[in-house]
Amino acid sequence: MKASFVSNMSLQNAMRITVASAQKEMLKVQEESVTGRHADVGAELGAKTARTLNLHRDLQRMESLKSTNALTTQRLAASQEALGQMSTAANDAMGVLIALSGITSADQLQLAQKNIGDALSTFTAAANTSFSGEYLFAGINSDVMPFNDYFQTSPVSDAKAAFDAAFLAHFTFDQTDSAVSSIDPADMQSFIDSLETDFMSGVSWENNWSNASSENMNSRISASETVQSSTNTNVAGMRNMALGLVIGQELLALNISEASRKVVSDAAIDYMGRAVSGIDGERSKLGISESRVSQANTSLDAQITILSTSIKDMEGIDTYEAATRVTTLESQLSLAYTLTSRIQNLSLLNYL
Repeated sequence: MKASFVSNMSLQNAMRITVASAQKEMLKVQEESVTGRHADVGAELGAKTARTLNLHRDLQRMESLKSTNALTTQRLAASQEALGQMSTAANDAMGVLIALSGITSADQLQLAQKNIGDALSTFTAAANTSFSGEYLFAGINSDVMPFNDYFQTSPVSDAKAAFDAAFLAHFTFDQTDSAVSSIDPADMQSFIDSLETDFMSGVSWENNWSNASSENMNSRISASETVQSSTNTNVAGMRNMALGLVIGQELLALNISEASRKVVSDAAIDYMGRAVSGIDGERSKLGISESRVSQANTSLDAQITILSTSIKDMEGIDTYEAATRVTTLESQLSLAYTLTSRIQNLSLLNYL
């Protein structure tokens, strides 16, 4: 009689292979149930993989535009706030100038001068508003403070020095000289006209007041559209505001004749009116940009929805089915572990 060799090794190896295969499938199905897409998109889609990659690229571009549009919206809002402060300061200064008409009291003139100086300080602070480390009204020179402080004393600002030099050159005496009382209205008007030329078209503005570029910042808000996302301190509205305020600050309280003071007052009121109109015009332009950004975001949202749906249709899976497969595999693994344990315990010794 011959006895054959009996072994459970083949059964153990078969169960081991089954367990390893089930574990691998379990990892794949668990990933799919969490992500909602095929674990290996390339293997599932084959030649269609290039199309889904293109869709992902387009989706990322749209989402990137949405992100930059959020920054553009904040930049526009900050610009609007600063321009609003300028407009309010200009209106307040104009109210002071109108109320000053016919007043000769030194105390009241000095009070008006202080109010106008405060308006100029407010204007300077608003013009130098920054957002995310960039100056809003510097044009493309966003890393340079766009507007010089007229009241800087150490050293004296270039704008103040230029005004004093222009006054001296025109009248042959400075503002502290008693001869200012002899300035006639025509000569005062001539001086103001020369200042306007310097501020509006001469080099004085660029050299002494503004460091900004006249080229505004533009932001891309869609694949084919850009908008102006701020303005700069070289626009006519800001030039007029600075001119009106500096005239009021420097000339109204001088010991000049009532007729000459009326020339100064009328000119300052005129410039402040132009300033309000110009600054509000810039606010309107930026308001149009805000509207276009909003419309662009609406369009981007629609495109993102379409792309996301297309990608889901190609890469997506039935998460309920995946969850069922996870449960089934867990049951199979549990059974496999149990069988493996029992097979390993099979031994003739247990029955002898």
